[in-house]
Amino acid sequence: MAAGPSLLPDSILYHIFLNLGPVDLLSAGLVCRRWYQVSRDEFLWKELFYHHYHVQRHVQRSPGSDSWYDEFQRLSDGAPCVEVERLREHSDQVLHISFSHSGDLCASCSKDCTAKIWSTRHPLSLLHSANMRPHHWNYTQFSQFNSDDTLLLVSGVFVGPHNSCAGEIAVFSLDGFHLLSRVRNKPYDVFGCWLNNSHLVSGNLHRMGRVTSCSVLWLNKAFQDVESENLNVVKRLFKIQNLNASTIRMVMVAESPDLLVEAGGKGEEVEQRPPPAQEEEEAEDEGEEDAQIAAALQLFMEDNGQLQEPEPPLTDEQFETKVAQWYAKYRTKEADGPHSGEESKKYLIFTTGSLTYSPHQIGIKQLLPHQMSTEGPVLGEERGPNEFFDSLDHVINIHGHIIGMGLSPDHRFLYVNSRSWPKDCVISNPMYPPPIAEEIELRVYDLKTLREVKEPLRAHRAYTPNNECFFIFLDVSKDFVASGAEDRCGYIWDRHYNACLATLPHDDVVNSVAFCPVDQELLLSASDDCSIKVWRSRRSLRRPHNLPRPPSWSAPYDT
Repeated sequence: MAAGPSLLPDSILYHIFLNLGPVDLLSAGLVCRRWYQVSRDEFLWKELFYHHYHVQRHVQRSPGSDSWYDEFQRLSDGAPCVEVERLREHSDQVLHISFSHSGDLCASCSKDCTAKIWSTRHPLSLLHSANMRPHHWNYTQFSQFNSDDTLLLVSGVFVGPHNSCAGEIAVFSLDGFHLLSRVRNKPYDVFGCWLNNSHLVSGNLHRMGRVTSCSVLWLNKAFQDVESENLNVVKRLFKIQNLNASTIRMVMVAESPDLLVEAGGKGEEVEQRPPPAQEEEEAEDEGEEDAQIAAALQLFMEDNGQLQEPEPPLTDEQFETKVAQWYAKYRTKEADGPHSGEESKKYLIFTTGSLTYSPHQIGIKQLLPHQMSTEGPVLGEERGPNEFFDSLDHVINIHGHIIGMGLSPDHRFLYVNSRSWPKDCVISNPMYPPPIAEEIELRVYDLKTLREVKEPLRAHRAYTPNNECFFIFLDVSKDFVASGAEDRCGYIWDRHYNACLATLPHDDVVNSVAFCPVDQELLLSASDDCSIKVWRSRRSLRRPHNLPRPPSWSAPYDT
């Protein structure tokens, strides 16, 4: 009886094995040498791979891989999907988690208004905690280590006079975790970011009308102790008009010599942004501002002969936007064009908009060498006398509400979490954006060409309406991309195959995920359930460093 099956022709065994799952196939290969050889057939594992991971047939094997069996093992054994720890030191919702560049530390931010620093050696341990309530913060929301891991940027919501909410950025020294400086940041969901090891970017918002405003991006020195009145600690980078109640948010820095080298003019998803418009310097008084608005109205009337009753009549918001657009035509500095010659180019990438207040576009603006530090003229006087505002270099239209962004480790690809608007929707009132889909689309853009390069990644969902939408922080490693979701799970995909590899369950909304930058088989997730979970791959748990063994040890390939 036992010898019967081993006499089956290899072709029959092959067709039988095609109907087995990965675990059963591996078990069958242990029966005898012949079965083992058939069970390792390359075409067999190719079919199993496409079927098991639901990969489209036109997708080829990942460059550099040796076999489909090895690829299956990499995806099932290398993704960090096994929960090994759960940290409960926060007393409220955990909003963000980030790693240091060395991978030795991580930082967390929470509605409990603390920023915490952890050692990532197993088991993770709490090193420092800073309570920001004495500084009139409501909560901490974002953190980022500088390039040499000596400083930590922490962004939060500041409660101002009359309970008004704005943002503030705090800089901590990691040598003793001392607070070094604080910087205003408005609106608070600009978040802020490091431009280099000693300078950070913040934002400010100036309103001109009901739906027209101006976003100013500032460069700030991390150490703001002034040794001389001739040393600048801040410098204005760009001043950009916002139309239809939109604002600049979620600023990040991309750095690579290959960025935008093939980006041309208008494309299917990318177009040059129309010139913008806004108010003058923060120090301008109301009388001068009124004079500018009057001048804009005069320009608008001159171009139209006279102001006649339009058909159909414009609303107040539509009229204000028309005036702002015409004002911008005469008050915006033209884009400088691409600058080459530097070994490394830096760009600011942020969410923006032109149709409504919900973020639905991605703006890109190149930084020039003299803008990398606060030295030089405080306001960067490169404009002409009538050039009040800066235009953006490129804009990516998303046609939906953007709820998160992340860069690949080489800064070549931009990953965008968005919730789509209905097809062919028309926005007639900027204060009432369209409804948004529950399904989150994770879209991928090549920053060399500014083109969308893959089908969107799908699996995660969100349920809050457009006017209550919040950011869900994603992260990208060499091989994987991960994101949180409102469906109480985090998700991991393979970047090459667009295959969803695992779900990471929590008890509430997953707000943030982060890969260790030196070990992509370690992932952290932060949730509204007030906890941080630590996830490791099955392969890493078999290494001899005393980590707990994963569940279902007998089935290591079952994802």
